Amino acid sequence: QVQPVESGGGLVQAGGSLRLSCAASGRTFSGYIMGWFRQAPGKEREFVAGISRSGGTTLYADSVKGRFTISRDNAKSTVYLQMNSLKPEDTAVYYCAASRSIVVFTTGASYDYWGQGTQVTVSS
Repeated sequence: QVQPVESGGGLVQAGGSLRLSCAASGRTFSGYIMGWFRQAPGKEREFVAGISRSGGTTLYADSVKGRFTISRDNAKSTVYLQMNSLKPEDTAVYYCAASRSIVVFTTGASYDYWGQGTQVTVSS
């Protein structure tokens, strides 16, 4: 199994950028699909981006497409979320998750291991 740990959150002005990192312990990181989710106050958790085991396939929510980029470094057991052109509506707690499935799913129930989350706040 893996244990994801997120970092890189913070406060940024609208239009700015942040890069989130998720380091996952365990020697089988490359065997997991990785995803990023977020949850804003009073809202349900939503899918942000996902990446296949090799990194060759990525999937994005429409709300972040063209602004966010997910990538992974299997040698470092780390997945990243580069967030550009941030908007106030991107404010949320961002969670990293690992899935034992073989395809990238957008539903949280398809992910087996979750991090504790990191807060991202975008001011207007």
